[in-house]
Amino acid sequence: MSVTTHPKVSTHPEPQPDGFAFTEAHWEEAKQHLAKYPADHQASAVLPLLWIAQRQIGGYLTTGAIEYVANVLGMAPIRVHEVAHFYSMFNHKPVGQYFVQVCRTTPCWLRGADDLARTVQDKLGVPSGEVTADGLFSWRHVECLGACCNAPMVQINDWYYEDLTPESLAQLLDDLRAGREVQIGSQIGRHGSEPAGGARTLTEVGEAGHPDYPFGGGAEVEPEVVRQMREAAAAGGEGGGQ
Repeated sequence: MSVTTHPKVSTHPEPQPDGFAFTEAHWEEAKQHLAKYPADHQASAVLPLLWIAQRQIGGYLTTGAIEYVANVLGMAPIRVHEVAHFYSMFNHKPVGQYFVQVCRTTPCWLRGADDLARTVQDKLGVPSGEVTADGLFSWRHVECLGACCNAPMVQINDWYYEDLTPESLAQLLDDLRAGREVQIGSQIGRHGSEPAGGARTLTEVGEAGHPDYPFGGGAEVEPEVVRQMREAAAAGGEGGGQ
């Protein structure tokens, strides 16, 4: 048993990596994250190190990998387990080559997330949390992925696919299965989070600003506060330093 100064834990068993270790390439990547933090704050790197471990294994974490990260960071294993089981970005059993996460939070739900989930289950033939027999796909529901303006959307591996319909999602899954190239992001050509169909406000503003404003031609305008300070300084000089 060893002792930690962390207020939540008084004693804890030594980590049990069970033979897991970063490959040389992944260790080099981990060191880049460790270098961002002082020696006594290495625990701040727990999320990126867990993410590296998950990628090395193939999309999920084992107990040994979690405790290996605890050993690297000098953390109580329970603290790393708490982090690994809190965030939905970490999986604890194998996933498919394509891991489909269907957002079901309010904006996506209002725009048809339930239909997307039914489409995924019908196309893949497996319930949420399961992997297809060929190991190619798995899926599950998740909460907000932060692309609410372009709802409904899903995340597949590291990429977002937005503005979906059941039909476009079904085609997307077919294309992935066939090894065809797919379009990431908006499936209707939306740019960023602007309105569908393109920008509708401030369309006359160019890179140099609005043509009717003093800076419309690209000229710099002195900020008002700077102008006032300059005038006050000049007035003080003229008044004999009053």
